[in-house]
Amino acid sequence: MKVLITGITGFVGPYLAEYIMSIHPESRIYGSVRWRSRMDNVEHIKNKIELIECDLKDSTSVMSMLEHVRPDYIFHLAAQSYVPTSWHAPADTITNNVISELNIFEAVRQIEINPRIQLACSSEEYGMVYPDEIPIKETNPLRPMSPYGVSKVAQDLLGYQYNRSYGLKIIRTRAFNHTGPRRGEVFVSSNFAKQIADIEADLLEPVIRVGNLEARRDFTDVRDTVRAYWLATEKGESGEVYNIASGTDHSIRELLDMLLSMSTVKIKIEVDPSRLRPSDVPVLLGDATKLRELTGWKPEIPFEKTLEDILNYWRDKVKASVK
Repeated sequence: MKVLITGITGFVGPYLAEYIMSIHPESRIYGSVRWRSRMDNVEHIKNKIELIECDLKDSTSVMSMLEHVRPDYIFHLAAQSYVPTSWHAPADTITNNVISELNIFEAVRQIEINPRIQLACSSEEYGMVYPDEIPIKETNPLRPMSPYGVSKVAQDLLGYQYNRSYGLKIIRTRAFNHTGPRRGEVFVSSNFAKQIADIEADLLEPVIRVGNLEARRDFTDVRDTVRAYWLATEKGESGEVYNIASGTDHSIRELLDMLLSMSTVKIKIEVDPSRLRPSDVPVLLGDATKLRELTGWKPEIPFEKTLEDILNYWRDKVKASVK
């Protein structure tokens, strides 16, 4: 069994590779990388996988990669995935996320292979959700509130279209917030945890800088999320879409309070205007009943454990950097 994971050097890719190797030791894992990709997250598994340099925005490069691999499964994780960046670089976000996917679909068609393809879509597609629509089902209207959200709607609907038009075996997953150790520093749980770790190491004054603390999000541990990716792709119906969510929401303030309660020092909170978005989604709370009834999937790692692991990850990183 050959599996291609695009964007394998990112946050989710290594966890997905590790999970697939644990349940299918015979599998061969390939991953797309860019020449400037950081290898930190795959350092511990790079001898077990094959990395292929590929610019997903270049159709020839994508064609060459797929001809070489001829995968049975494609997990398309590569994307510009940070919402605030999409406000500053909307054109790059749209181009990167949409054209890369189109190139994969067209290469699959032209090479005439028939892999199962998972699209890592997002709860940000739902955007402005009204109180009577919570928890959010897959049938909810899509009202994206950021260029990133728009790019994910485009990816999602292109997946639907290519399945209906050409019979590609595409499964769309809309993951709500997922986090865990190795999450990029710009994302809220990691950002808070790193600030706390820096403060504990006397690298920063005891003040944590924050943005909007009132937004409520549905968090799932990345290690639970990759199980959902695999189960949805293996057992899901081609052309269908599946939410991946815990079914429980927390305000960003609650998340921060949990992390602060784990700290060894007393820390003040200060709002940083630069961390506020032009518009923000008030609540994202998902309903994953469709996926659960199909596969039996449910989250297994408590949110508090996830946050503890993130904080300890950043403590180790900070400690190593000051040696």
